[in-house]
Amino acid sequence: MTDPAAGGPAPVRILVCDDHVVVRAGLLALLDSAPGIEVVGEAGTGEEALALAARLAPDVVLMDLQLGAGIDGVETTRRLTAGTGRVPHVLVLTTYDTDADITRAIEAGATGYLLKAERPEELFAAIHAAAQGRTALSGPVAGRVMANLRKPRPALTDHERDILAQLATGLGNREIARALFISEATVKTHLRRIYDKLGVDTRAGAVAVAKEQRLLP
Repeated sequence: MTDPAAGGPAPVRILVCDDHVVVRAGLLALLDSAPGIEVVGEAGTGEEALALAARLAPDVVLMDLQLGAGIDGVETTRRLTAGTGRVPHVLVLTTYDTDADITRAIEAGATGYLLKAERPEELFAAIHAAAQGRTALSGPVAGRVMANLRKPRPALTDHERDILAQLATGLGNREIARALFISEATVKTHLRRIYDKLGVDTRAGAVAVAKEQRLLP
């Protein structure tokens, strides 16, 4: 990217999406001091981020994961990166560093994943990296990703794999029970075991880790 008027590199155009007004204001003030970065818009919801991105065509969207009402940061990321033509790179900036959150964000198309505890210099460097399509991960996040790649896959029983496969299609407990000809109580028991083995506590987390570990058919 070059700036024809100045003859040098054009600044990275940023859209900030965070539902906390105070946090967003702090980010805007911080980014205003960053060299080679220009904030072109701010959004408090996923829906607002989608609308602004379509109108402003930012290079990078700085995305929080939890956005209150409406679609969350992961779904917003998925919609932003699934478009046609020139789509922005998404750099997640969040306080959440669970395996499930990291996996869901990366699978949705996020270019990078940073924690809000990062130093400003690390954030600026990650923004420039993301603008070039290069992966940017916080140290703790990179460590978790590498640890997950190294650890053996959880040993699930055939019944647990069957239930996990049904779970991935979006079925509820009652529908899974009917599909597999078992009781709803049995489904709940297997789900608890699946959660324990995968180290998660939600259905979405179980599906995300299962995809990451290639446990689904």
